[in-house]
Amino acid sequence: MGFIRFLIENARWLAAGALLTFMSGFGQTFFISIFAGEIRAEFGLSHGEWGAIYAMGTTASAVVMVWAGALADRLRARVLGTAILTGSVAACLFMAANPYAALLPLVVFALRFTGQGMSSHLGIVIMSRWFAKMRGRAIATATFGFSIAEVILPISFVLLMGWLDWRLLWVAAAIIAALGIPVLRHLLKSERSPGELAASSENAGLKGLHWTRGDALRHWLFWLLMPAIVGLSAFGTAFFFHQVHFAEMKGLTHLSLVSSFPFFTAVTVASMATFGWALDRFGVTRLLPLYVLPMCIAFVCFALASGLPMIWLGLLFFGITAGASSTLVPAFWTEVYGTRHIGSIKAIAAAAMVFGSAIGPGLTGTLIDLGLALEAQYFGVAAYFALVTLAQWRGVARLTSDA
Repeated sequence: MGFIRFLIENARWLAAGALLTFMSGFGQTFFISIFAGEIRAEFGLSHGEWGAIYAMGTTASAVVMVWAGALADRLRARVLGTAILTGSVAACLFMAANPYAALLPLVVFALRFTGQGMSSHLGIVIMSRWFAKMRGRAIATATFGFSIAEVILPISFVLLMGWLDWRLLWVAAAIIAALGIPVLRHLLKSERSPGELAASSENAGLKGLHWTRGDALRHWLFWLLMPAIVGLSAFGTAFFFHQVHFAEMKGLTHLSLVSSFPFFTAVTVASMATFGWALDRFGVTRLLPLYVLPMCIAFVCFALASGLPMIWLGLLFFGITAGASSTLVPAFWTEVYGTRHIGSIKAIAAAAMVFGSAIGPGLTGTLIDLGLALEAQYFGVAAYFALVTLAQWRGVARLTSDA
């Protein structure tokens, strides 16, 4: 099947996945962080205090994801998706109306759980389950929703902050999320339910088995991949979380930095498309070992940058890994552990990703308060990704030899 024909014949399902990943944007760090200055000023918070609050809410989200993520194996995407987007609307309104600093961890939890957690999780799980031969391109197509959100939401809302109070902008976010509910229900009005899938449509994993969550958690490979998943989430989140501080540190306006993000998104999209095609052609094990290596270069560039050109170079390498990760990692879980229990297995990985996004802002914010500049921290981040690359290369080589 040609790719264009594939898109046309499966437009309804692919659009539903992309809509869910787009709507996750209101709970993603790249969106929440544009309000960091206003939130810290409103509630009198330091970088470390705001980072700690963000970490608390996000960690709670990760814990709940371990249970809630498995619902993707049992509930129709139409039902679960409606509940998730309804929760996202409520979370945005909660941020708009909240007058107390003490409630901020709960606000962050609501935004992160419904957005970064469940909305993105469901969007990718249904692609992993519903498509086999074209799984790589299906995941890449659905993940395009992330990229659209990264392009549209930050720059649009930063521009609107010049005319509207930041709380009103969260009301606008709630309205957009609410508009997504009838669209999603229309797209999935004739959806396929996980429980109704024929056994022949399920793909087995290693050794021809349908691995359960417990089986996966006892497998060495699952834990070998965790440092990459947690690290990408932690330090990728930290970069966007501290974007206001980073811009000030580099002598840039916040708008000029945010205006660079569409370039990052374009690279990410190109990377997703390239790796989606390569995944379907060559298989995931050939591609996975080195996908985090560009992050080493990215964070060295961020550390050394004295202006936008070096930042753009860092965003180039960051985007390569971001696109590769969004395509390769979900496909890897499916190929290794099968599709029957993919929702519950991926829920653990999603929880680890959410937990990583809690660690990053909390750790880096505390280190800033202690006097360790972001530049120095970013050199350490680059070294971390170098070690992760080595570990993954060795692990996949062992997997291939054992197969």
